Amino acid sequence: MHQYRSHSCADLTVANVGDNIRLSGWVHRVRDHGGILFIDLRDHYGITQVLCDPDSPVFAELEKVRSEWCIRIDGTVKARAADLVNSKIPTGEIEVFVRDLEVLGASAELPLMVFGDQEYPEETRLKYRYLDLRREKMQKNMIMRSDVVSSIRKRMWDKEFKEFQTPIITASSPEGARDFLVPSRLHPGRFYALPQAPQQFKQLLMVSGFDKYFQIAPCFRDEDPRADRSPTDFYQLDLEMSFVTQQDVFDTIEPVISGVFEEFGGGRKVDHDWEQISYKDAALWYGSDKPDLRNPIKMQIVSEHFEGSGFAIFASLLEQAGTQVRAIPAPKGGSRKFCDRMNKFAQQEGLPGMGYIFWREKTADAVAQELGITVKEAQGKLKSGEIEGGMEAAGPLAKNIGPERTEAIRQQLGLGLGDAAFFLGGKPKAFEPVAGRARNVIGEELGLTDMDRFAFAWIVDFPIYEKDEVTGKIDFEHNPFSMPQGGMEALQGDPLQVLGYQYDLACNGYELVSGAIRNHKPEIMFKAFEIAGYGKEEVEKRFGGMVNAFQYGAPPHGGCAAGVDRIVMLLAGADNLRDVILFPMNQRAEDLMMSAPSEPMADQLMELGLRVIPQD
Repeated sequence: MHQYRSHSCADLTVANVGDNIRLSGWVHRVRDHGGILFIDLRDHYGITQVLCDPDSPVFAELEKVRSEWCIRIDGTVKARAADLVNSKIPTGEIEVFVRDLEVLGASAELPLMVFGDQEYPEETRLKYRYLDLRREKMQKNMIMRSDVVSSIRKRMWDKEFKEFQTPIITASSPEGARDFLVPSRLHPGRFYALPQAPQQFKQLLMVSGFDKYFQIAPCFRDEDPRADRSPTDFYQLDLEMSFVTQQDVFDTIEPVISGVFEEFGGGRKVDHDWEQISYKDAALWYGSDKPDLRNPIKMQIVSEHFEGSGFAIFASLLEQAGTQVRAIPAPKGGSRKFCDRMNKFAQQEGLPGMGYIFWREKTADAVAQELGITVKEAQGKLKSGEIEGGMEAAGPLAKNIGPERTEAIRQQLGLGLGDAAFFLGGKPKAFEPVAGRARNVIGEELGLTDMDRFAFAWIVDFPIYEKDEVTGKIDFEHNPFSMPQGGMEALQGDPLQVLGYQYDLACNGYELVSGAIRNHKPEIMFKAFEIAGYGKEEVEKRFGGMVNAFQYGAPPHGGCAAGVDRIVMLLAGADNLRDVILFPMNQRAEDLMMSAPSEPMADQLMELGLRVIPQD
């Protein structure tokens, strides 16, 4: 018999009754039922119930074991009584009577329990991650992650992509975040960088004549942490293709992503026929370039209804250049209680509030005023059904702008009795993020968002440039390596009107994929950077390897990268990226388990020619 086990803790069935077997694993929990000890023994594969009574030669030893001790047992498989069968586990029809025991690893008092669903502070979970990972939910998440990566690889191989590994130690390259720098011992005073993405290398592979590249690539960015972003490193499905258009990239990656979501989505609906929405429309309709399309609400511009109106705040605001008023429709949100709650939400987001109108049945007061009768008469006529009350607009905005404007707004938004609308005004870039979050809250609270669905959309036509409103300087708003739509000709006009062949894939409010058709022509690249204030000499210095390569017959090429961590987070139904990463950092970019970052040794600094300057 094997030194540690003849079976896993998920293997044994009634077919093994009478067999002498050996199991190894962790003590999941211990129960003492009147002198008979029951232990749930757990390994990576499952749980088997083992038991021991005073007749067993190791009863006294087994009494000493506690939760999370690692043990080996020898015993005999027995069938459970029919009324004691546990149908929830594969081994629920049997149990093992223990005849021998070896403690492989005793456990100290546990800082967190593995059994059960108790919640623990994140700092505790990360410090003792090896215990946290023993929990059933975390085991399932990590197994899913491994299976998702395996599935992605198979799907890419099936599409005739070749998997290559690009360098981890390379030159610094601006990808929208800070680099992690690595000092060079052999070249004092000079630094390598950990790659934010394999961007330049995968483009160079296309210049090298490889047609379809992919890898599951580690990427390193010194970023502030968020729930959906790791502060140090992450993994992405990175791919690049030669001689392709934007649509070719979409057609390639869509079946890979949808296939993975269908395979691991647990029966949740996976949308097909993904929309292509311009960046401009996404900002207008959803207040975000990664909209949650499970929510059907679309925002609309309603400025015309407030121009010259009695609502002075919006009326005066609209006299300023570049301002708008937008409405967020809220079907079924027509109660003062809900409207007040959303107004409070806006205040918590840092705004003075959020205007609203809701449509309700006319009150007796309104009917009386309309018909020129007393309130009591109106109440009687409404109660008897002699007249129908109809609908009226309510809320502070409705009173200020009057019935004609409120009715025009209602018709534009397609709302009716029992519905509401919320309003935000100003320069769109200033209020769009809050409007987008408000849209999400409204959709969820009113039950409009279909939570059992994966909804995808391509966001396209990103602007390449933006203008700093204070300095007036033109700079890149998005990826500087994207091919401008219209090529060199597009760069001769207004930079703020130049769109790029750049695209993101949004799913349920997250950006899953980002990519572009690349700017592979040196003359167009130099001109694109010149507009943003970067001279030819600087471009050659910062991107010399790629610029030089493009002079030797670079093919048109494009690709994208899909965030593996975010994909698994959505599939696992997790709220935090750290629940699908084996050993993540905390919110301060610290590894509490390994005590990183740590202070370097003096001899290490000396070798590198570095000195640490104490911070006040």
